[in-house]
Order: sequence, then C-alpha cells, then structure tokens
Amino acid sequence: MFNKILIANRGEIAMRVIRTCKEMGVKTVAVYSKADADSLHVRFADEAVCIGPAASSESYLKIPNIIAAAEITNADAIHPGYGFLSENAKFSKICEEHKIKFIGASCSMIDQMGDKASAKATMKAAGVPTIPGSEGLLASLKEATSIAKEFGYPVMLKATAGGGGKGMRAVWKADELEKAWESARQEAKAAFGNDAMYMEKLIEEPRHIEIQIVGDSTGKACHLSERDCSIQRRHQKLTEETPSPFMTNTLRKKMGDAAVKAAEHIKYEGAGTIEFLVDKHRNFYFMEMNTRIQVEHPITEQVIEFDLIREQIKVAAGQKITGKHYLPRLHSIECRINAEDPLNDFRPSPGVITNLHLPGGHGIRIDTHVYSGYVIPPYYDSMIAKLITTAQTREEAISKMKRALEEFIVEGVKTTIPFHLKLMSDPTYVKGDYTTKFMESFSMEISE
Repeated sequence: MFNKILIANRGEIAMRVIRTCKEMGVKTVAVYSKADADSLHVRFADEAVCIGPAASSESYLKIPNIIAAAEITNADAIHPGYGFLSENAKFSKICEEHKIKFIGASCSMIDQMGDKASAKATMKAAGVPTIPGSEGLLASLKEATSIAKEFGYPVMLKATAGGGGKGMRAVWKADELEKAWESARQEAKAAFGNDAMYMEKLIEEPRHIEIQIVGDSTGKACHLSERDCSIQRRHQKLTEETPSPFMTNTLRKKMGDAAVKAAEHIKYEGAGTIEFLVDKHRNFYFMEMNTRIQVEHPITEQVIEFDLIREQIKVAAGQKITGKHYLPRLHSIECRINAEDPLNDFRPSPGVITNLHLPGGHGIRIDTHVYSGYVIPPYYDSMIAKLITTAQTREEAISKMKRALEEFIVEGVKTTIPFHLKLMSDPTYVKGDYTTKFMESFSMEISE
C-alpha cells in the first residue's frame, strides 16, 4: 500500500479522497492555488503545497508544479480526481517516468479510449454494440454527405476530441449539414485545437445510462451496475440516479456483460465508466469511456455499500478485485448543487456564502467542501456540493430529496436548489419517463 498520496485536485473530490486515505492509514498531500488557500482540502490533508495562482492553467493543470509538489513531499502516488488532469495521457506518462503511481488509467489506455473515434473502433472489435456511423474520421464535407445519405437523417456530427457538448451538432435534414459541419469544426478547433469530426446516426428518445466498472492488473474486471444520467443541460449532467427507472433485469445483464467485455478486452486497470445511449426500444450503443472516477460515483457506493475510492487505491497498489458483479439493493439519487442562478439561464454565481445549513437525517449524504464564510471563486467549476439521498424505493428517495432540499440553506449566492426542488415534483421525472431531451421542455419559471 502507498505511504503518501498527493491529490491533484480541489473541492469536494479532494475532500472525498482525503477521507478514504485517512481511513486506510495513508498520508495525504493537498495541492492548491492561491484562490483555494482557505479551502477545506488544504486544512484536512496532512500536508499542503501551493502550486500557483488562481488560473487553473497556472496551477491545477500545471504538470511540472504538481510533480514538484509530489517530489518535495515524497508522495509515492497521485490521485487526480475527476476533471483537470484525470484523463491526461501526458500526465499519466510523466508520473510513471518519475516513479510516482498515477491512480488512474495508463498513458496508452487514456490515448486508446480518450479519442472517441478510436474508442469506437476498439469497442467494435470487442463486440460491444456501437452507434452506426462513419468508419473513423471524416475526410471532407462530401464524405459526410455521403454517409448521412447512407444511414438516413437525423445524424449527429461529433468532434473526436470533444467533451461537454462542444463540437457536436444534430442534423435533421440534408440542407442543414453544411452549416452544421462548418460551425462544429470551428467550435472544436477553438475548444480543443482539433477540428477532426466523425458522424453517427442520431438516436431518438435516448437515455444516457452508464455502467461503473473496475479492472485490475490481471486483466479481470467487474461491473457495479448502472447510473441513469439523462437529466442534462447542454450535455452537462444535473442529477443522476441508480437503478435507472428505465432498466430491466434483462437489459442490466446485457449492458453489464458488455461493459465487462469492453474493460477486459482492453485490459483496463482502475475504476472507469462505460457510457451508453439507450433508445426507446432498449437497444444500447457504446458512446464513450471515462477513464477516471465520476462525479456521480456516490450513488453507486450508496446502493451497494462499496467505497470506490478505496477500490481505486487498492487496485493501483496491485491488489486484485473480487471479481463480483454488484447489483443495487436500494435506490439513490444525486443532485448537483451548483452556485448558479436557475432563473437567469444558470448564470454562475460566485461570491461569499454568508450562511450555510446542511440537511441531515437518515439516508442523507452530502459531499462538499464549502462552509459559512467560504468564498466561491469564479475560476473553476461552479459545483459546491452533491446531495445524495438513499432509500428502499425510488418514491422514498424522491420524497427524502425534497425534504433535504428544503432544509438545504445557502445564503449569499444563488444556487440550483430551487431547480432541483421543482424537478423532484415534475410529473415526467416522478414517473421516470424522461430522456436526454427532458430539459428542452422543462419550464424554468421557478418561484423563489
């Protein structure tokens, strides 16, 4: 087991990793920007190192500074959390070169699965269902036109280096393709420095359902069931739940088997997620793989009583997984509490939290790094907490979430709590009859 782990992240995920490390008897090192000097992860880690100014490009994304922090504190492993450098192949390789264990995927694995076009080809070779589309990258608009005609509209143009919805365009008719092609490429070039595109058949009435997997160094993998992440705004998840209200035992087995097949085909080591689109007929198609821990991992932990961060660390230290497939015994829902104004197009709301009251009681979990007096900086992701409720049934989990949201008081900044309260009473959501298009028809008229 490792002696000391440096957490190359901030906020709630840094706190989350520190807590498990403490329970395992492993020392921790926090790194922080000048904007995060008063953050809780700095206070609760055994050691802390400032790695630069507020801008993430000069701190949390500055690889030399993080490696230097690991070396001066004698950390023998680095946990990257999610976001920032968690899926950066160069960072993984540099850690290896400096004899520091990267608690995540190897450089080659990130390269293999990080590029969406190559990941799709890999999954096809593994026998995992993939969305019909172009074989690799599109060479020209002419090729895109030909493929769209072959598969039939609607189609989806996607940037191979994409993420967060950037470089994606739905095309419903042939005369819309050229404009979509140009705008998607421009956006992808600006966001990722790469305008390479591929095309897929657009899945109508889709669900976004992901399977949590863990693999070890022997090539064995297991799955920990599904999470439904279909409630999204601009391809950013707002809330997640497990089990999915759309899932059947037959579909769960098929998707779980496919995810394990995918992980074992590439000999995946660590915690990861295989993401699928599921159509209204319950056909499922590989979408992408995330080679890191997910924001929404707590709901999986809640329904199977399993510490995913602990498992990540154990696997990285060379220990074997149990090989068991886990199925949810309870129902869990997560609401992402962001410092955003849902009445003003979810505009970010940084500032000082003047008063804070966190809900409690049976079946309530809160992962957060904020406190009364905490200053939410404008430089990073706006998520300030994850509120998780767990109960025997979905109906009970929703009722518990409503009660917890009503108890959750954050003053001084706007938050998404009013949005989540309305969502929990929405008839379509309550029935579990939602798709990734849910937010397009959701009314944002929220009473204060």
